[in-house]
Amino acid sequence: MTVRVGVIGTGMIGQDHIRRLTDVIAGARVSAVTDLDADRAAEVAARVGATAHPDGAELIASPEVDAVLVTSWGPTHAEHVLNAIAAGRPVFCEKPLATTAEDCLRIVEAERAHGRRLVQVGFMRRFDAGYRQMKEVLASGSLGTPLMVHCAHRNPTVPDSYTSRMAAQDTAVHEIDVLRWLLDDEIVSAQVITPRATSKRFAHLKDPQIMLFETANGVRVDLEVFVNCQYGYDIRCETVGEEGLVRLPDPAAVGVRTAGLHSTAVPQDWKARFVDAFDTEFREWIATVENGTEPTGPSAWDGYAATVITDAAVASLDSDGAVVTVDMKPRPACYGGAA
Repeated sequence: MTVRVGVIGTGMIGQDHIRRLTDVIAGARVSAVTDLDADRAAEVAARVGATAHPDGAELIASPEVDAVLVTSWGPTHAEHVLNAIAAGRPVFCEKPLATTAEDCLRIVEAERAHGRRLVQVGFMRRFDAGYRQMKEVLASGSLGTPLMVHCAHRNPTVPDSYTSRMAAQDTAVHEIDVLRWLLDDEIVSAQVITPRATSKRFAHLKDPQIMLFETANGVRVDLEVFVNCQYGYDIRCETVGEEGLVRLPDPAAVGVRTAGLHSTAVPQDWKARFVDAFDTEFREWIATVENGTEPTGPSAWDGYAATVITDAAVASLDSDGAVVTVDMKPRPACYGGAA
């Protein structure tokens, strides 16, 4: 069976996933596309042999679509995901699942009413080989009880359109999701502290930021978000347990010795750093659609949790570093919560 995927949104990330589904992943074909820019959608459709539709609702209803990929502007995600659930279509939604916690809960309730999971959210860190190895070590219990986690998320630069709130909403959200998964624990409070600002930032931006989280089991997490570090895209994570620690490995890179120096290259963007994770993410999602099974990746509940936690971080930033309690609803049984 070839899974026919309809793609809503043909911008940068949409076209990258279309390339992935067309040239990298076996068992999938992009059969339909749509975008607010109709000319761009038509050009992409012609390139991959797909049908261009005028809007997401028509694409989702098309008999030529088996599953839906949402890569449109964030505020439109909830509408398209809800339409896909109503049509019984498996749907992969790039983060965020929705831009408000209320819309995330609408999606959770719609999926519960449908009776099975249809939604996967695009948090690709869970599919990275290094993070998966960390998960195996932590799950084995060989480190004892986790006590602390130290993380960093660094970008060389960001555009002028990047805001201080986006440090939580667009950047730290990846650490928030992967830490919940690594620790199998929920984040219950957030605090954001702003140290001395780098002179390399735009004037409106608070950069770097230090984010402090506490989990339900008492694990303390510190996360440095530094989006103008200049030297590259650098992702770090170290979990300290009672009997040892586990550290995320650096990406594989050759070592160069010359002129008295030993150096390795640093990735310059997220696409280069996580290209294999993206490929694995889509390979596994397509396999679940093909087999008619529920998706195994981040769920609609995970999308809701990430939104609520980033809301708390933004509230802390706006209140000059106050500790903010995460106001999360009880997790439904269908997502692993108490019955």
